[in-house]
Amino acid sequence: MILGLRTVIYHVPDLQRAKAWYSSAFGVQPYFDEPFYVGFNIGGFELGLDPDTKGVKPGAGGSVAYWGVPNAEKAVEHFTGAGAMLKSPIQDVGEGIRVATVADPFGNLVGLRENPHFGG
Repeated sequence: MILGLRTVIYHVPDLQRAKAWYSSAFGVQPYFDEPFYVGFNIGGFELGLDPDTKGVKPGAGGSVAYWGVPNAEKAVEHFTGAGAMLKSPIQDVGEGIRVATVADPFGNLVGLRENPHFGG
């Protein structure tokens, strides 16, 4: 029934600033860029930016999407260097799987997951 992560949408109050930050942090340009939505293809998954904050406020909303990374230390260093704030340091959650959480400049949580059994 569940096929895996497909899309994560972050609600942002400043779409242009968010687009610039995510382009820099993830090292890709958007494939879809409109005033109502910006979409990035990141490793075959969509990261969407939505400027409509009326129904859903930006920031931590109780869920975190975890993005696969080959090296947790390098990923945390990269994201914090790009302006993210470390929220949860790297921790081993078993079987060599390591996770960390950072917050983007808008308060949205970005999970980073190193999983040697799943290619990142």
